Amino acid sequence: MNLPNVLTMSRIVMIPVFVVIFYLPVQWSYMVSAGIFTLAAITDWLDGYLARKLDQSTPFGAFLDPVADKLMVAVALAVLIQEHAAVLLTIPATIIIGREIVISALREWMAEIGSRASVAVSYIGKIKTTAQMVAIIGLLAFPPGELLAYVSVGLLYVAAVLTLWSMFLYLKAAWPDLFPADEA
Repeated sequence: MNLPNVLTMSRIVMIPVFVVIFYLPVQWSYMVSAGIFTLAAITDWLDGYLARKLDQSTPFGAFLDPVADKLMVAVALAVLIQEHAAVLLTIPATIIIGREIVISALREWMAEIGSRASVAVSYIGKIKTTAQMVAIIGLLAFPPGELLAYVSVGLLYVAAVLTLWSMFLYLKAAWPDLFPADEA
């Protein structure tokens, strides 16, 4: 067990704490849940940085890191969809969650056939992740109707567009393995 793996596991432990805090019937619950999500986003960056910097990458960490990320984002988007019950929020959230499922399945299948490197994380994926993290933090912290909530919804749409773009890039890279040319 090393520090990057502990940070990754801490994100998973934060999920139920995040949900409980979010639903507390107190004035400060949204701001504190935004703080918890911010801390999770920081540990997402920090665990990867430390694993590379300290040469502490492990197979366990490589498996758990994307799982922790996707769980935290999916849970945050789910509580936001439920809380605000707005189609304007539901559309980009379902695009983001749907893409994560598709790409996770694609990566698993590509690893199974020995072609995982062709679906490695792209630069667009990193920008998309940053946009969605900032958007989710804003949506958690600011109630609907506030200017920063509208900005956050707009940023979530930017993340959704980048999500579709990065999914296209992943599928394009995997296309030869998905649909090999007939040799006959």
